[in-house]
Amino acid sequence: MQIDYMAVENSLGWFMVAATEQGTCSVMLGDSEADLLSELKQKFPRALITRDEQKLKSQVEALLECMAGRLPSLDFPLDEKGTPFQLRVWQELRRIPRGETISYSELAKRIGRPKAVRAVASACANNPVAIYTPCHRVVRLNGELGGYRWGIERKRLLLAIEQK
Repeated sequence: MQIDYMAVENSLGWFMVAATEQGTCSVMLGDSEADLLSELKQKFPRALITRDEQKLKSQVEALLECMAGRLPSLDFPLDEKGTPFQLRVWQELRRIPRGETISYSELAKRIGRPKAVRAVASACANNPVAIYTPCHRVVRLNGELGGYRWGIERKRLLLAIEQK
C-alpha cells in the first residue's frame, strides 16, 4: 500500500494528513512531525510511506481553512478502516454542526445504541481522521470536555475556534 503524507505546523502544534489512492486515511495532531510520522508508520507498518506536499497541498490548505473557521466543511474522499460500529459512530460525528457539542450518551442514542456509551467513547478515541471527523465536539454529559486523543488543550482550542 502506498501512503502519501504532508505535515505542517499551526496554532495547534503539528498536524499531518495522509492518504492512499482511495482517500484520506489519517489526520493526526501532535507536537512534532517526527512523532506523527512515527505514529503513521506504526498504524501502517507494511505501507510505503512518502512525503508528497504537491499531492496533498490543497487538502492541507482546506483543513487549515476549516480549522480557522473560514471553511464550513470538508469534502474529500476517506479511506477509513474500522469496525461497522466505529464507522457508524464516525459517520454520525460528521453530522454534528460546527460550534455545537453533544455528549457521549447523546451520540450513543443517535446511532441507536443508547447503552453503548463506553464503546462510543472508544470509537471517538480511535477516530483516524481528526478535524474531518470532529470527535472534539463530543463532551461528557455534565458538559466537561473529557478526554481527547490529541490532548485536552487542543480540544479546548478547537472548540473555541468553532465558537467564532
